[in-house]
Amino acid sequence: MTVPGDEPPSRGDGPSAVDWYAHERSARAQGFRVLAGVDEVGRGPLAGPVVAAAVVLPAGGVPIPVADSKCLTARQRERLAQALRQHPDVRIGIAEVDAARIDEINILRATVEAMAAALAALGLPVDLALVDGLPLPGFPGPARFIVKGDALSASIAAASIVAKVHRDALMVRLDATYPGYGFARHKGYGTRQHGEALSRLGPSPIHRRSFAPLAAGRGGRPVQLELSLGA
Repeated sequence: MTVPGDEPPSRGDGPSAVDWYAHERSARAQGFRVLAGVDEVGRGPLAGPVVAAAVVLPAGGVPIPVADSKCLTARQRERLAQALRQHPDVRIGIAEVDAARIDEINILRATVEAMAAALAALGLPVDLALVDGLPLPGFPGPARFIVKGDALSASIAAASIVAKVHRDALMVRLDATYPGYGFARHKGYGTRQHGEALSRLGPSPIHRRSFAPLAAGRGGRPVQLELSLGA
């Protein structure tokens, strides 16, 4: 269920102009108390799971300089994720949906499934989810969808950092399980190195076989290009 909200604050001249807690204050002023930032990582890769994180920050915020994970270095993300995990008043839920499930239900449905599981993993009722991106039909519970929310909301930015660090670490481990593909470097995305490895080795058990070019390469229809939530 989508909950209408205020227009997102202007980014001004740079990240320092962002009021990172404007969306959280607006939601609390409307009576929502427990807010969870929700974001996913890994919607586009050819291999590996899609990972979602849900993060509940304390009402007064945290003294942790969260930011859009895409604007941070790997080391910065890791330090921030560790600080969030160690903060006594921060709650975190993480969930993965693997490649086989993505192939079965499509990537958008898998994204919603991962987000729902991440919210459930928090272990507490959430009054409102602040979710990065466009509305997702079938999202469980009240939600406010914020385009580029990971650059506008502290809660969503925290979720983006946690999800990215979790998935990157997972892909490094999977690189040891399935050597030769370079997962530790490209994290499953469709780089030239990845394409060359696929040509040599063929798909691994963690490849999304419904994604182009894997589906097209085996004579199948690249169904994931539709990105449909419909039946």
